[in-house]
Amino acid sequence: MEMQDYNISLMLFRNAFLVDLVKEKKGRILKLDSIQNGNSWKGFDMLIFNTWHWWLHKGSAKAWDYIQKGDKLYKDMDRLIAFNEGLKTWSKWVDSNIDPSHTKVFFQGISPTHYNGAEWNATKGTTCNHETQPITGSTYPGGPLPAVAVVKGVLSNMSTAVGLLDVTQLSQMRKDGHPSIYGIDGQNGNDCSHWCLAGVPDTWNQFLYAILVMGGKSIDLNY
Repeated sequence: MEMQDYNISLMLFRNAFLVDLVKEKKGRILKLDSIQNGNSWKGFDMLIFNTWHWWLHKGSAKAWDYIQKGDKLYKDMDRLIAFNEGLKTWSKWVDSNIDPSHTKVFFQGISPTHYNGAEWNATKGTTCNHETQPITGSTYPGGPLPAVAVVKGVLSNMSTAVGLLDVTQLSQMRKDGHPSIYGIDGQNGNDCSHWCLAGVPDTWNQFLYAILVMGGKSIDLNY
């Protein structure tokens, strides 16, 4: 997409895992140590990466038939371990292919879900459906998501400076921000993972804008 008035070109490149998902004779294979599609990311002034949502899917919603690491194929594995391996592959690609003097790199943090009301001290079986108010206070009762620690651990070991848009905790407080039964599937579904628009993602965009205006300096998103 081009915005000629601002001399800006914007490209949305969808790869839910960042690493390669390929179709072979055995089936769909998620390759944790391969990024062939990375050439599409070169040459930009700014890159914003994001992944996690699709790593959690199970059953018929799972995007792969096998996970490959090195020469070994796995029917499945611990999702946090797989996520960590895939993210390390991405980090090596960034360190090897991105010139930080030309390209600013950001990683949008983990977007939380609200399917388990026990996380915010609600009754058993509660989800985001019928929730109309955010969680009060400054901390999420259910605690931090393990995937956040994976992201921060990988970023801390990179030689390229990557700005973390740490939107997780502020989004955890918004149990009221999902489409729930008013999403695409209507009464047949209950979407507590995507967000209403306008809504929480607009806040993420405001923080990104603030960081860019401040010259790329990080700000505390969880005040």
